[in-house]
Amino acid sequence: MFTGIVTAIGTIRETATRGDLHAVIACPYDPAGIAIGASIACSGVCLTVVERGGSAGDAWFAVDISGETVSRTADGMWQAGRRLNLEQALKLGDELGGHIVTGHVDAVGRIHAREETGGSLHVTVAAPAEIAPYIAAKGSITVDGVSLTVNALEDQADGSCHFHLNLIPHTADVTTLGELRQGDAVNLEIDVLARYLQRLQSLKG
Repeated sequence: MFTGIVTAIGTIRETATRGDLHAVIACPYDPAGIAIGASIACSGVCLTVVERGGSAGDAWFAVDISGETVSRTADGMWQAGRRLNLEQALKLGDELGGHIVTGHVDAVGRIHAREETGGSLHVTVAAPAEIAPYIAAKGSITVDGVSLTVNALEDQADGSCHFHLNLIPHTADVTTLGELRQGDAVNLEIDVLARYLQRLQSLKG
């Protein structure tokens, strides 16, 4: 379980195919604080640490990424050199600064527009029809592992929606979201409460 509050930016150092995709991710964590078998959210994807090493401030960890995960996440995100938003799993007693995030990607969205507004970054994301009903104005959503509040949204004729986000300079600076450009793919996770409402609705249907 996570909160959507990014604690570091990592970079994929190398990848290899070992049945599944094996990736080594460089990060500024202390390797002594990374346990084998621990979960780390990588741009919104919960992955299990299978190796780790390095030194404090110059660490690395390795993960195995299944074909299913690759197929359901943003295109190009598992390439060497890609920067990832990192968050280690929530511990009992930690501050819940964002919202409850599972690290399970519900859909891939696209950056529809971005605009600098009064020092902040206004981003519009196009979300596919399958998750559009579960996105609400002033509700929470996770974009590439970052907990954000939806400012407003517009439903589209094809059932999809465009939702608006305001990124303060701090958020843009300490995550990869400030690097996003029009057309970029992003991992989206709906609020966990909406996920259960989705399941209840499907049973009623």
